[in-house]
Amino acid sequence: MIRPFLIALQFLTRIPLQLDPPPQAGETGRSLLYYPLVGLVIGFLLWLSAHLLAGQGHLLAAALLCLVWVLITGGLHLDGMADTVDGWLGGLRDRERTLAIMQDPATGPMGTLSLILVLLLKFAALYTLLEDSRYAVLLLPPVLGRTAGLVLLATTPYVRARGLAELLTREADSWYCLRISALAAAAVFLLAPLAGALAIVLSTALLLGWRRQLLQRLGGFTGDTTGALIEGVEVSTLVLLALVY
Repeated sequence: MIRPFLIALQFLTRIPLQLDPPPQAGETGRSLLYYPLVGLVIGFLLWLSAHLLAGQGHLLAAALLCLVWVLITGGLHLDGMADTVDGWLGGLRDRERTLAIMQDPATGPMGTLSLILVLLLKFAALYTLLEDSRYAVLLLPPVLGRTAGLVLLATTPYVRARGLAELLTREADSWYCLRISALAAAAVFLLAPLAGALAIVLSTALLLGWRRQLLQRLGGFTGDTTGALIEGVEVSTLVLLALVY
């Protein structure tokens, strides 16, 4: 039970972990079930960092909290979002061109712009939350982001012939993934009933809308488009919480 969680933690964060032996057959697929829990770990580290930065000015604290967020994840999903934006806009609605651009390691101007806008929105929302000492809600966006990613992986075909995501989806049990996602949503609601409910509705709408676009444009998902969804859910729910909580 602990190894699939550690595999998920190793993949989704830069927390130093060394698994011995390496992931075995079936463990990688089971690690999907722990994505919301990894989100909770990330949220807890943000919550803890916010408390440690409580004596600092809110502008500096918000900037440092953004930095902590990026360091925890290694910018994994930000990279996926930038690649997705480049591919989506540069692909001109052509499936193969879109996929080819997303595989290019270079980041174009629109991908760079998307990174700037997302980080700016996160910074502004964090500043608002820190100003009112609303630290607890920092747990919610990472959980909802990775829960949305889990649902996308469990319910959508993978479009490339090879890749880690192909192994994940082949080994995963979709029914269990959906049950875990429902439990994660229930936990979010219990933590913050009103704000949590609004955040769940927003993240669900983003998930369904993005999944529909992916099926129409690509016929499924890629690792980059999953990262884009996670970042989109995180920043959208964070802004929502800053506005209404």
